Amino acid sequence: MKEIIIDTLMDSVKMLPFLFISYLIIEYIEHKSSKKLEKILSTSGKFSTIAGALLGCIPQCGFSLTASNLYASRVISLGTLLAVFLSTSDEAIPVLLSHPQSGMSILKIIITKLIIAIIIGFLIDFIMKKLNKKDHKHEVDEHIHEMCSHCDCEHGILKSTIKHTIEIFIFLIIVIFLLNIAIHYIGEENLSKFLMTGNIFQPFIAGIIGLIPNCASSVLLTELYISGNISFASIIAGLSAGAGMGTVVLFRSNKNIKENLKIVLLLYLAGSISGFIIELIGFLI
Repeated sequence: MKEIIIDTLMDSVKMLPFLFISYLIIEYIEHKSSKKLEKILSTSGKFSTIAGALLGCIPQCGFSLTASNLYASRVISLGTLLAVFLSTSDEAIPVLLSHPQSGMSILKIIITKLIIAIIIGFLIDFIMKKLNKKDHKHEVDEHIHEMCSHCDCEHGILKSTIKHTIEIFIFLIIVIFLLNIAIHYIGEENLSKFLMTGNIFQPFIAGIIGLIPNCASSVLLTELYISGNISFASIIAGLSAGAGMGTVVLFRSNKNIKENLKIVLLLYLAGSISGFIIELIGFLI
């Protein structure tokens, strides 16, 4: 047990400087351009799906929260909402950045998720239009919430950076420790069986993990991918199905519970099936 704890701390501490630098850059971007980007999302018209997918690629929780509030007010379409959710990676990018050897994976993941988000977003809006269920804009009775309102972003870049770094660092320690425990006591072979490693249906398991509305799910998926326990297709499925706290805000802002459940189901199916197709292509090639 002592060796596991030491290995966990050593692995985690190595990532701390990279996490801090990543969040410092991310917080700077959010503070300097969040209002402009929010305006782009709500005024892009026919291009809102593309805009939503692009904004969702930016690490952090802000855009999925904003998209939920905008959709609840019917300022954006269902396709745009799903595009933001699908392209959002929550804490995966900073965690990948904390592993310098995973640099190439970041671009690959972002591009793949971006393509999925745009295709699904356009497809959903097209279907809704054909079914005469196209969203109509209603008057908004209240102001759109501040981006990432649950964070202390208004208190300055440095404070917010330190807070995010500490939070994710703690998550990383917990996740890495549990993974090390699982590998040591359960065995890598049994863990692989549980995660269906090498199985074409693994993306559906990853999609379920991704649905957990917490940054811990994206941290777990990223660490599983880096350790080789899940495939590229599965991390795509999991991160696509995961919208961070966006789904929580959706249930709070949009009073139609049945509609919210359908959106979550669409999100899971879109992410998992996309991952399954990527996995299938890999098996056939």
